[in-house]
Amino acid sequence: MHILDELQARGLLNQVTDEEGLRKHLDEEQVKLYCGFDPTGDSLHIGHLLPVLILKRFQNAGHSPIALVGGGTGMIGDPSGRSTERQLNGEETVLHYSNQLRKQLAKMLEFDQGENAAVARNNLDWLKNLTIIDFLRDTGKHFGINYMLAKDSVESRIEHGISFTEFTYMILQSYDYLNLYREENCTLQVGGSDQWGNITAGLELIRRSSNEEENTKAFGLTVPLITKSDGTKFGKTAGGAVWLDPEKTTPYEFYQFWINTDDRDVINFLHYFTFLPLEEIAELKKEVEEHPEKRVAQRRLAEEVTRFVHSEEALKQAQKITDALFSGDLKSLTGEEIEQGFKDVPTHSLEEEEKGLIDLLVEATISPSKRQAREDIQNGAIYINGERQQDLQHIVAAEDRIDGKFTIIRRGKKKYSLIRFV
Repeated sequence: MHILDELQARGLLNQVTDEEGLRKHLDEEQVKLYCGFDPTGDSLHIGHLLPVLILKRFQNAGHSPIALVGGGTGMIGDPSGRSTERQLNGEETVLHYSNQLRKQLAKMLEFDQGENAAVARNNLDWLKNLTIIDFLRDTGKHFGINYMLAKDSVESRIEHGISFTEFTYMILQSYDYLNLYREENCTLQVGGSDQWGNITAGLELIRRSSNEEENTKAFGLTVPLITKSDGTKFGKTAGGAVWLDPEKTTPYEFYQFWINTDDRDVINFLHYFTFLPLEEIAELKKEVEEHPEKRVAQRRLAEEVTRFVHSEEALKQAQKITDALFSGDLKSLTGEEIEQGFKDVPTHSLEEEEKGLIDLLVEATISPSKRQAREDIQNGAIYINGERQQDLQHIVAAEDRIDGKFTIIRRGKKKYSLIRFV
């Protein structure tokens, strides 16, 4: 299947400049394409995942992706999709963020695949050499104010106010495309639908900067912004953003995010975020319609995306934690797996080698009083490492520790607490 037909079938084709010309171009050449990622933080989040996957789909189709980290534009700020000015970060901070993003992109795009290996570029490499005079004379002269004001990214900000700094972002991003077009024969820019104005501005700059006799061949393509059926913003949870950095969002938390996908969204997400064949997704759609309680499609989604972003090993670890929590077999977990699975539960540090269970329940605020602690134990509401404990005289000691340093106490059906021995 042609890459454009596949994108269309998956609902990933939002806007294309000259679709017929791009189709012919892709058929005739190994195309270099790029997508930009501004380093506004030290990690990408799942809102960035769709553009990364688009680059990967083109790579799988034999083309060559360029992951552009905006070390230069990241110090300016993209006004797209925002009603307020971004806070500007210092050069050292942006450099650190840029390096972190490059490492993450290298894990998902194959930088050593051979003739169509992905490459990473940083636009600071060329933007830092621009002088203000050269920029205004050679690039700025091609941008009419009325043209820029008509772009959504600028027009939507006029009412709230936009600085000259952010106003120039479109020109700088356009310059990126011109530079990659000239230096690396990059002829396609991809991005989210909010980047359409910036992409088409880049195409216009390429056209205006070329000789009249030059047959410019450059294109733009956007993917839709993802929305959820319940109206909430995709990628946000009660705990905040879902990060691709395992230190910020553990593989277990990442896996759980996808497992909890709404039945109304899961088939769309399988199309968007996995490389599963369309035929298999059609079968999973039937499964959702006939047996939604089994959540087969959600598990498949979680498996595919966790494997892609993290690794097969991280996926197996996330599944092991999930199974242990479901079955109650907590003793099968390692210390590292406990830290992942119980990252957000109340944690109490204990310096003593051993402690009476009643005292520990009160000290760790698992039970509000000794009287309640006794009732909880006698009523069978207290579990230690998944096993019910009804002995009022029980001493929590070395034999109750997992990996020598953790004890997991559950009160009732869902209230977990983690005891960390220090």
